[in-house]
Amino acid sequence: MGNSRLTTRILMEMENLITKSSTRDNITSRFQDLHRSILRKHYNAADVEIDYHNHRVKMDVVLDDREYDPKTINMVVSTMPMNLFYKDLESFLKSCLGTDVKSLAFYASLLKQHTDKDIALMAL
Repeated sequence: MGNSRLTTRILMEMENLITKSSTRDNITSRFQDLHRSILRKHYNAADVEIDYHNHRVKMDVVLDDREYDPKTINMVVSTMPMNLFYKDLESFLKSCLGTDVKSLAFYASLLKQHTDKDIALMAL
């Protein structure tokens, strides 16, 4: 039961952060980094660019995880370029949130970076 509470809390905090970061007047470079991180995680993308004015996301989605290591310079990685349209940034980003343990740990680290909240993951 503690597991589902922690999952719910992390997802609620992420949704609150997405809501706060998605308003037109509030999109700072720090929040742009947050948006790119969420999309990179969800789509397994090597590169993400968001055109907030035209409601477009351009990214290179990695096709084979074994070829991609974000810690090293990769000369040959099979990617597929994608150009997505979104109608509402907030809804789009919230739809990218996953509930698996690895994603929740990633979101907890994002919350620690972008808020003053440190959500312990001991229950996971």
